[in-house]
Amino acid sequence: MHTCILSLFLSTTYGATALVPGVELCTQLGSIFNASICVAGEAEYQSLRTENWSETAWRHPTCVFQPASADELRVAVPLIAEAGVKFAIRSGGHSPAPNGSNIDNGILIDLSRLDNIDYNADLNIVTFGSGLRWVDVYSRLDQYGVTVVGGRVVDVGVGGLTLGSGLSYLSDLHGLVCDNVVDYEVVISNGSIIHANASHHLDLFWALKGGGNNFGIVTRFSLSTYPIGQVWGGIRRYELGDLEAVLLAMAEYQAAPNKDPYVNAFVQGFVTNETIGVALTLINLKPQENPAAFEPFSHLSPVSDSITILPFSEFLQGQGAGGLKRIDWSTTSFVPSASIYKELGRILVESSATKKIQSTVAGTVIFGLQPISESLVRAGHARGGNALGLQAVNQTWLVIDSAWFYESDDALVHNAAAGLIDAVKASIEPDSRLPYLFMNDASWDQPVISSYGAENVRRLQRVAEIYDPGRVFQSLVPGGFKLPPLA
Repeated sequence: MHTCILSLFLSTTYGATALVPGVELCTQLGSIFNASICVAGEAEYQSLRTENWSETAWRHPTCVFQPASADELRVAVPLIAEAGVKFAIRSGGHSPAPNGSNIDNGILIDLSRLDNIDYNADLNIVTFGSGLRWVDVYSRLDQYGVTVVGGRVVDVGVGGLTLGSGLSYLSDLHGLVCDNVVDYEVVISNGSIIHANASHHLDLFWALKGGGNNFGIVTRFSLSTYPIGQVWGGIRRYELGDLEAVLLAMAEYQAAPNKDPYVNAFVQGFVTNETIGVALTLINLKPQENPAAFEPFSHLSPVSDSITILPFSEFLQGQGAGGLKRIDWSTTSFVPSASIYKELGRILVESSATKKIQSTVAGTVIFGLQPISESLVRAGHARGGNALGLQAVNQTWLVIDSAWFYESDDALVHNAAAGLIDAVKASIEPDSRLPYLFMNDASWDQPVISSYGAENVRRLQRVAEIYDPGRVFQSLVPGGFKLPPLA
């Protein structure tokens, strides 16, 4: 039996001694399954509780439960529900949201042992466990010359990104990551293992496309695969003083009619770090240099340029930022224009909120402009639709990444970042604002699911009533973006 030693948990409240919530259940789980049950005091427990990427998500669960199969969860989930013990679900733990994929005084269900992967070349489908990271999927598929519509940062877990919708460099061609799921294996609150797809449980299949952790624990995903080979891509860096010129070029790039769906651009502005300045990621999914779509950027003079022809998976290895200790994300969306981008750049550089974040130890503000094409939205519709309520227009999903060092600054940074988003939204003309909030980039208190629209929210609520009538995933899973209460 692969298990950590379960020790007695005691806590003192007002001088009295009481069992920490869930300790008896942790003991029970450890006695039933050939699974790892780890508690405080064990070396493995310490590494597991701090596995989450950002320290803002580090917690002290009563125990960490690592199921080895959906069958173990089939037994465990009803036991947890009956005991009324709160729990969290973690795939890769990349979200910085407090309690999003970790928990204090409850059970952390760590899915990392669900690591199977199988590629069916005849069906062009890959099936993989929800404990994997995208690097595992890509490296397995490399040998077959195919890929999936998956995460842009390879060390992100497959579960949270896919259930939050997921944005990919292939999305203009094939839609979001969730649009490319052909089957979800799900353990629901009564312990049933069901498959949600276009033929069975179609209502749940739709709801899981952006519905987060509100319906069950997804143990396996099956996704369509697509041929891929060499690409032309990399990163160009510019001085921070060139920010306005880069933003105006991005506006021109997005305004072009009939955008080439094989190309993609992504701008990041490191507004508190002039040494890094502005990063422009460009990719052509074909191994052809300087596609016409990137002409708006041709007059700019980068200080460095890593763009070359290389394998797609190697290109992805260069994505993502490291070395940040405490992280918060926040997001909004809008229809872009040159005037909006010009004002956005000014706000993010000059705002007092930016200065507040910068005043903390290691205080950092990075913003990202993610261009979303009409073709991306229509590709999702063509694959059966999703829960997101996206409008079929060219748009931008803005993300603001805030980073800092000390827990004592958590509230200051969070409030300042929220103020930055509010200032950006206020600067945008009402007819250019969009309601949608991208779950994978949202801060923990943003009303993500409400942004999907009233009709989609009601539909999601009806699905939850069918598959989780006891509201286990609403009441016992405090983290993640919850469904709004029933009206």
